Amino acid sequence: MLKITRRFCLLAAVTWTLASGANARDVTDATGLVTVPDAPQRIVVLTNEGTEALLALDVVPVGAVNSWQGAPWWPHIKTLMGDAAALGTESAVNLEMVAALQPDLIIANKQRHEEIYPQLQAIAPVVMSERLRGDWKVNFRLYAEALGLSEKGEAVIADYDADVAALRQDLGDSLKEKVSVIRFLPGQIRIYQLDSFSGVLLKDLGFARPDNQNVDDFAIRTGKESIPDMDGDRIFHFTWETGDGTGLQAANDVLTDPLWQSLSAVKAGKVHEVNDGIWNTAGGILAARAMLADIRRIYGL
Repeated sequence: MLKITRRFCLLAAVTWTLASGANARDVTDATGLVTVPDAPQRIVVLTNEGTEALLALDVVPVGAVNSWQGAPWWPHIKTLMGDAAALGTESAVNLEMVAALQPDLIIANKQRHEEIYPQLQAIAPVVMSERLRGDWKVNFRLYAEALGLSEKGEAVIADYDADVAALRQDLGDSLKEKVSVIRFLPGQIRIYQLDSFSGVLLKDLGFARPDNQNVDDFAIRTGKESIPDMDGDRIFHFTWETGDGTGLQAANDVLTDPLWQSLSAVKAGKVHEVNDGIWNTAGGILAARAMLADIRRIYGL
């Protein structure tokens, strides 16, 4: 358990005092019923996908956790972040910095922040989403409701759905291709299935998937011995790089392996390296839009 300093407690007390006078309403989140301000003005967000949700709703947070890559923001959001303070990573939030911002609402996630939930509650009302993978729309709707922007949130989703429908129509018979999604990490390879960020979007578009990926699960965690299981009519792959070169080396070990070279998609020249942040790690609506743009470009539309 994190030690709460005296300064932290004082800042939290001030924050609660400022928040208590606001008109309030109830939101149901992963923890139950939460009372939040009617129109929060100083919002702290503690997940990458939550940050994208706020930006899509034209809300710039006063503070947000660092993007997993980008120092501190993903390239596709950095021009939108304004003066937002960087608050550490999703897994290591700087609580004193959060308190110093005097937020009137904190957006968090149970998977990441259950252990620090009491400390967050001491600062401001906290809305906690349940999970971080799969359909980004579930968390997006919760965050929009927490901000009092549900109507605007539904308009954003409707606009996105229209883009999906348009791309689906443009893709036509290309959707019959069984597309395979592979991620290279240090010491591990993942074959992504339907309950993943990319899996949900590809399903929404109507793409076929190889049998081992057409499963309502997250991913197969494996190694080079499973290269034959990575094949499809077309392969999209991306790499998680930690900064020491081990991710890129893991990818290179597979991409230069004779087994990889024997895959039907490789022989057909239908293999595409795409961005890990866009296709997987950022996990929000802005990344989803960028992924749609990637697919449109790759298919020459």
